[in-house]
Amino acid sequence: MTTGLIPGGQPSDPRPTGGLPHQRHEPVGHGALHVDNRSRSSVITARAAASFEPVGRSVASARSFVRDTLQGWGFADIVDDAVVLTSELVTNAVVHAGTSAEVLCLRSEDGVRIEVADRYPEREIPLQAAAVNMGSPDREGGRGLQLCAALAGRWGVEYTPTHKQVWFQLDLPARPVGTRAAGPSLPANLLPLADGRVRVAVVQIDRTGAITSWNEDADHLFGYTAEQVIGKPLTDLAAWPHTPGTGTGIAEALQLSRWEGSYGIRDANGRVTPVYASHLRVRDTGGEPSTVCLLVRDHERAVLQTPVRVPSSDASSAEGQNTDPFEVFIGSPAPDDLDGLLQRTVERARDMLDGDSAFLLLATDDETELEVRASTGLPSARQRFARVPVEAGPGRYGSARMPAVHEDLTMVPGAVPLLNGTGMRSVVTVPLKVEGRLTGSLGVAAEAPGRYSNEEALRLQFAADRIALAVESARLGELERLRRGSLSFLVEASDLLAGTLDRDQTLALMAQMTVPTLATWCAVYTIADQASEPYLSYVLHEDEELIDGIKSLLSKIAPPDPVPTPGARVWSAPAESAHQAALRTSMRSLGLGQPGGRIRTGIGPTLATASAVGGETVVLPLVARNRVIGMLTLGKPTDEHFRQEILELAEDLSRRAALALDNARLYSERTAISQSLQRSLLPPELPEIDGVEVEVIYRAAGEGNEVGGDFYDLFPISDGAYGFAIGDVCGTGPNAAAVTGLARHALRLLAREGLSGPAVLERLNSAILDEGARSRFLTLLYGELRPQEDGSAELKVVCAGHPLPLRLRQDGTVEPAAEPQPLLGVMEDLELYEQTVTLDPGDVLLCVTDGVTERREGSRMLGDDGLTDVLTTCTGLTAGAVAARIMRAVERFASDAPSDDMAILAMRVPGLHKD
Repeated sequence: MTTGLIPGGQPSDPRPTGGLPHQRHEPVGHGALHVDNRSRSSVITARAAASFEPVGRSVASARSFVRDTLQGWGFADIVDDAVVLTSELVTNAVVHAGTSAEVLCLRSEDGVRIEVADRYPEREIPLQAAAVNMGSPDREGGRGLQLCAALAGRWGVEYTPTHKQVWFQLDLPARPVGTRAAGPSLPANLLPLADGRVRVAVVQIDRTGAITSWNEDADHLFGYTAEQVIGKPLTDLAAWPHTPGTGTGIAEALQLSRWEGSYGIRDANGRVTPVYASHLRVRDTGGEPSTVCLLVRDHERAVLQTPVRVPSSDASSAEGQNTDPFEVFIGSPAPDDLDGLLQRTVERARDMLDGDSAFLLLATDDETELEVRASTGLPSARQRFARVPVEAGPGRYGSARMPAVHEDLTMVPGAVPLLNGTGMRSVVTVPLKVEGRLTGSLGVAAEAPGRYSNEEALRLQFAADRIALAVESARLGELERLRRGSLSFLVEASDLLAGTLDRDQTLALMAQMTVPTLATWCAVYTIADQASEPYLSYVLHEDEELIDGIKSLLSKIAPPDPVPTPGARVWSAPAESAHQAALRTSMRSLGLGQPGGRIRTGIGPTLATASAVGGETVVLPLVARNRVIGMLTLGKPTDEHFRQEILELAEDLSRRAALALDNARLYSERTAISQSLQRSLLPPELPEIDGVEVEVIYRAAGEGNEVGGDFYDLFPISDGAYGFAIGDVCGTGPNAAAVTGLARHALRLLAREGLSGPAVLERLNSAILDEGARSRFLTLLYGELRPQEDGSAELKVVCAGHPLPLRLRQDGTVEPAAEPQPLLGVMEDLELYEQTVTLDPGDVLLCVTDGVTERREGSRMLGDDGLTDVLTTCTGLTAGAVAARIMRAVERFASDAPSDDMAILAMRVPGLHKD
C-alpha cells in the first residue's frame, strides 16, 4: 500500500487527462440520489491518497487507512459510515474485479468526499433513462452502490477508458449554534500529547522584522529575557524550517497576512528548539502593521494547528501564473532523466550559495541509509553510490532528517563522512521530504570555514522543498524501469541456469551473468561439505587479462566466512591485500625494498590488479536446502560502489544460482554413482579365445544418470570352454540393476559348477523369483563355446525370451541359430533345452538386445528383417567390422538419439584363407 497526505490546496484531478472525455452517470433507480457536481468544486482543505494491491488483505488495509485519516481530521462522527462504504467498494475492486484500487479522501468545509477507483471499466454503465436494478441486498456482490445510496449524502460513478470510479460524499453533522468548528469526544488515550503545562510563546514583530514584545512563556521556552531580544530581528533566532511553505525566507513569511508552519528557534544555550508557529499580520489604531507570532514546541503543534484554508481565488490566480518555482530553480526545460535532474540540482545549489562543492543523496526505501547519486566539486567517481547512515550520530546534527550547518568540519571530525579528505571546511545540509517521508539530502560545502549560517540553510531548504517531489517522481520512474529490467534479467538467468546440470557450466554461467551486468569482477567459492573449507572455483573479470592476477590474489588470502545470513556483506580483504601487495611491488621497483629481499616470480598482484579489486567488494552466500554451498563474490574497481538496487538484484540471482549449483552437484553425484554401478555390472575385460574373434559394443541410452538393464558377459568355464551371455532386464534404475548383478554373477558361479545351460537358467529363474516385489523379468541368451581342432567352434545355446541369435555363413545366407523359449522371472517351473550350433570357418554369430531390433523412425522399425539385411552385407568381415557396421546401420536408421540401451556381441570363426 502506498499513501500520501497533503494538507491544504486544491488537488489536481488524479484521473487521466488524455483519451476520451469522462462520462458521468447518475443512478436514478430506487433509493438513488442525483449527483451534485458542485461537491467536487468545493474548497479542498486536505487530501489523502493510497493504492492497494489486488489481494484480500488490502480490504482491511483500506479500512484502516480511511479510519486513521478521518480520525486525524477530527471527523470521528462519520468514520463508521465511511469505513463501511470504503470496505464494500474496495472489496468490489480487489476481490471481485481483481484489480488494484486507489482510494482518495478529500476534506472540504462541509464534509468528506471519498473516491474509489479501479482498473476494470468493462462494467455495465447505468443509464439515466432507465431504472437501475441493483439486485438483492443479500447478494455477495453489488452491495456497494446500494450502501452509497443509503448512507451517503451524494454519490456517483465516473467512467474512463481505463478506470471506473465510485465516489461518495458524507456531510458533517450540524454544529450547535455559535460553534465555528468542533470535534468529537475522544478517549483520553487518543488526545494529543502535551507537557504538563503548555507554554505558548507570544512574540510581536514590527514592520522591520525586529522583536517588540516577548512574553514569559517565550522566556521559559528559549531562555532569553525580554531585555535580551527586544529590538533584535527574529531572523537572528529563527533557523532551519522543516516545511517553509511560502516565500524564500522567514523575513518574507513575516510579511504575509497569515502563516503557519514549523521552524527552529536557537535558544540561549545555542541549541535549536523545533517549534510550531502561527503568524498573524495585524495593525494598530494608528495603522502601523506588525506580526503576532504564537509559538509552541513542535510536538505540541495541535494547540495551534488549524486546517489550511486556501481561497478559490488564490487557486485560480495561481493557475494563471507562468512562473513555476521548480523551473525557477532547475531551469527550463528540466532534464527528463534522474541523473540529469540530480546533476542540475547540485550545480544550481552550489551556484546559489556560492559554494565550492555540492552533493545530493537519495534515501533507501527503509530510510536507514543515504546513497550518493550526484556531486559537483568532489571526486564523483569515488563517491558515487557510496552509502552513509541516516542517523550518523546523536543529536540534531547527527541526523539527515533535520537541516544542519557545520561552520568548521575540523572541529567535528566525521560529522559528514562524505567530505572526509576533500578539504571542505564548512557545509550546510537539508533534507528532501515528500509528504513527511525522508527521500534524500542536499548539501553545499566550501573550503573556507564559517561560510554558511542559518540564512543559507533556510534558502537551501526552500530550494530542496521545490525539487523534492520532482526528484522523488524521477527516482520512482527509474526504480520502476530498473525493476522491470531486473525481472527480465532474472527470468533469463533462471532459464539459463535451468538449462544445464553440469557443475562447471553452472559456475561459468553464474559468473558470466554477473559480469559486467552487476559487477566488474566476480569470484565463486564452493563448499563440498560442512567439514570442507571454501574453495575458489571460478574467477571472471570483464578484462580477461586481469583474471589470472585476481585469481592469484584471492588464492593468497583467506576466503570469506560461509555465513548463512541472507544479503550482501562487505568484504574488505581483497582490496586491502591488493593495496599492500601493490605497494610492496612499487617499493621494490624503486629500490626501497629490504636488502637481500627476494622478489617472487610468477603471476602476482600488480598495480592493475590492485586497481581492479580496489573498490567495494561484497559477498553473498549461496544457500540451498538450508546449507551454505558456496559464496558469490562481486567486486568493483577502485573507489566505486554498488547501488542498493544492484545488490538486491544480486541477492535474488544468488538464490537462484545456489539452487542450480546444488542441483548440478546432486546430478553429478548421481551420474557418478550410476556410471560406477553400470561399470560394475559389465565385465572389466574380455578374455582372448584361440580360434575365435569376439567383439562387443555397448551403448547406454540417456545421459548416463540411470543404470540400464542391458548386459553381456564372456568368461572361461573350464577345459577350453567359455560361457557367453547377453540379456535385458525389464526397466532401468536400482531394481533393474539388482537383477542384472544377480544374473551376471549367478551365471558365472553356476556355469563353473559344471551345470548345463538349461540347469543354469532354471536356477537363475528361481533366484529372480525369490526377490519378490523387487524381481524383474529377464530375457537372456546364454551359451557355451568350445573351439574345435578343425578350426570350427561348437556352441550350445539357450534363448530364454531374447532376440534370436543370427548365423551368417560364408555364402551370405543368414539364419536363426536358436529357437525361442520362455523368458526368466515369470514362471516358476521352466523346462528349457539347449541347442547345439557349429560355426564353420568364416561363419559369424551375431547376438543383440532388443534396443537394436526395436530402433524406430516414426512408424518404421528396424526389426529382425532389417537386421538380417544388414548382416547379409557383412560377409568376409572381421567380428569387429561386423559389430561396427551393425551399430552404424542402427544409428543411421533414425535421426533421434536411441531411447533404449543397445548391446551387440559378435563372434566369428576365422576362415582358412586370407580375408
